[in-house]
Amino acid sequence: MEIAVLACGCFWGPEIKFSRLDGVFKTEVGYCGGNTSKTSYQEVCEGDTNHAEVVKLDFDPKIISYEKILDYFFEIHDPTTLNSQGPDFGTQYRSEIFYLNDEQKNIAKKITEKYNKRYSGKVVTKISQIKNYCIAEEYHQKYLEKR
Repeated sequence: MEIAVLACGCFWGPEIKFSRLDGVFKTEVGYCGGNTSKTSYQEVCEGDTNHAEVVKLDFDPKIISYEKILDYFFEIHDPTTLNSQGPDFGTQYRSEIFYLNDEQKNIAKKITEKYNKRYSGKVVTKISQIKNYCIAEEYHQKYLEKR
């Protein structure tokens, strides 16, 4: 199993979409890229933590490649809008790929370049090393109760 951590707007829609991919065995909503190792939705919305809303995927690379996951990532959101997706605005809604190792970093650069050509150089997606990932505790409990 491998892990992917992706920010592409409010985490609920992408979480559902990624969970339907063959080879993705677990999804989890959380925050990443911020200044602290733990945060809350309210703190993130206040804009001071620098966290992005993310979906963490556990996937089997024998079934779906990291490259295919990133292709899907670029297909399900608008990577040309800075700090927003649809009606949601703020730095927590930015487009960002958080990599765990050099292999993921290199793949992320390659795929981002491909889509940047497609979008005539307008892609604003950041590529960053995973930093201060934390689960969205206040939503995780509600999610578990619904299952």
